Amino acid sequence: MADYTALVEAGNALVELLRDNLTPEPLGNRELIALCSPHESENNQLTLYLYHIEEESQNQTSGYYAVSRDVERRRPAQFTLRYLVTAHSKAPAQLKEADQHRMVGAAIQVLRDHPVIPAKYLEGSLAQEGAQLHVSVEKTPLEQMLKIWNNTSKEYKLSFVVMITGVTIDSRTERPIARVTDVAIHTRQKEEGGAR
Repeated sequence: MADYTALVEAGNALVELLRDNLTPEPLGNRELIALCSPHESENNQLTLYLYHIEEESQNQTSGYYAVSRDVERRRPAQFTLRYLVTAHSKAPAQLKEADQHRMVGAAIQVLRDHPVIPAKYLEGSLAQEGAQLHVSVEKTPLEQMLKIWNNTSKEYKLSFVVMITGVTIDSRTERPIARVTDVAIHTRQKEEGGAR
């Protein structure tokens, strides 16, 4: 199963998918797409910011499973990750909006064309477990988008939300399995000599 590194591995897989499909057009350089806050974008033109992690149904991840004859491990937890994808244009003021629209449109197209992140982009524990990460562009109300941006004095930039499901993190909690070693069978015999 995936280790605690699954969160960064999922983010890196998403970045690599976009880098392969958005360069050299509409972005000229792979390194312009990065995992970072949209408020600290520096030279990046497309940022992916993990802003929300939610555990999927706990009913599916409760309990233990056998890992060996004598040991059980707590079931892995599954998570949904939400990323804010933001365009940062370096074009002159009169071309900036159109440039951001092109970047966002191209990113949405790539993500809709890849509802499951291809295995070649997975690394580390996600690759070892053969994870299937599902990607979707989430319908997010404008009010929620503005709340994400409201915590800073920076102006709002064109953004959308991407949701990844299928990210698991294995548990390290184990317990021994008590095996039956002896069985004692006791029988009671019927008393004889009663009334006929």
